[in-house]
Amino acid sequence: MKILIINSGSSSIKYQLMEMPSQQIRCTGIVERIGYSDTIFKYRTDFVELLETEPIKNHKVGLQKIADYLLNPKKGVIKDSKEIKIVAHRVVHGGNTFSRTARITSEVKNKIQQLCALAPLHNPANLEGILMAEHIFSSAKQVAVFDTAFHQTISTKAKKYAIPNEFFEKGIQVYGFHGISHDYVSKKAIAFLKQSESKIITLHLGNGCSVTAVQNGQSIDHSMGFTPSNGLIMGTRSGDVDHGLIFYLVNSLGYSLEDVNTLLLKKSGMLGLTGHGDLRDIQREAEKGNKDCQLAMQMNAYRIKKYIGSYVAAMNGLDALVFTAGIGENSNVLRAMVCEGMEYMGIRLDKSKNRNKSDGVWEINTSDSSVKILVIPTNEELEIARQAHALLNGSHN
Repeated sequence: MKILIINSGSSSIKYQLMEMPSQQIRCTGIVERIGYSDTIFKYRTDFVELLETEPIKNHKVGLQKIADYLLNPKKGVIKDSKEIKIVAHRVVHGGNTFSRTARITSEVKNKIQQLCALAPLHNPANLEGILMAEHIFSSAKQVAVFDTAFHQTISTKAKKYAIPNEFFEKGIQVYGFHGISHDYVSKKAIAFLKQSESKIITLHLGNGCSVTAVQNGQSIDHSMGFTPSNGLIMGTRSGDVDHGLIFYLVNSLGYSLEDVNTLLLKKSGMLGLTGHGDLRDIQREAEKGNKDCQLAMQMNAYRIKKYIGSYVAAMNGLDALVFTAGIGENSNVLRAMVCEGMEYMGIRLDKSKNRNKSDGVWEINTSDSSVKILVIPTNEELEIARQAHALLNGSHN
């Protein structure tokens, strides 16, 4: 059974065409830096590998380009769109409505649309992917896998805000995001540790960044909340700010609420601090002596360290610290900055192991570190395919 996995991020689209249940990958690729003039389009099969740089202004254009290549007479891997039996979509915000993977219906699409206000950088892109897939792969079954589902195990004391109770009853709470990734890498870490009980902190660091405390395989706390906008410093999102700042911007500086929303979601974070939204660019500039980029890197690492400390306290210990996603997997510089000065918590980084990239689960701690420091490449696409296949074959739980 051929399953096309569409994973739309805030500025990217990852995609894979996979045979299930064999997990054989027929095609894989990514569209990165969507909305920039130098968007990167990658496409790889057993017989073709290409990389193109061109402006791709939005997710719709990117999705159409992916479909065009899949069906290309010379470079494609399918001859007819009907060969794809399932299109499985990552959807960021499922609210309280979706605690598990779901077959996409009109009602499901309507709910995803309603939740766009809570994930404005993601749910619209996710919904665009669904609508495009329904048009291009009209005979396929469409399935949604929700990023919020993994965090349903967060207890009330951790997910409830200290505002009047009536708002909690209306669904205003911590939901948590990047759940598909945190779920996948925490399972890999647990298997690596070979422990029946475990305390793990997973760091998903990409254009969007989040950290999860995972105890015995369950999410117990998470840095993002009601929306995917708070917590760590991200590519264009500010992460944690004093909510009084919003009122000051509106009441004293004359910003509209829409202006503030755009400022905090699209013009802040590393972009606001440096003028660059991509950490690769920031790291290069920092190495050249750019003070703004150096400070932004320090701020980024400092924020991550504070969350690590709070989650060690929440779990009363730590067995493994896991780095994943684009930055977590590739930036040995940021990993080193995060782990620096954490010896008190038993976190000791081996600098040579950190510099030498490896495959699979990659251990970068010293031999005397009481905490395992692991780099685990995330595979949200595989996790999405597993859940979609299980749902439509009666084995989903």
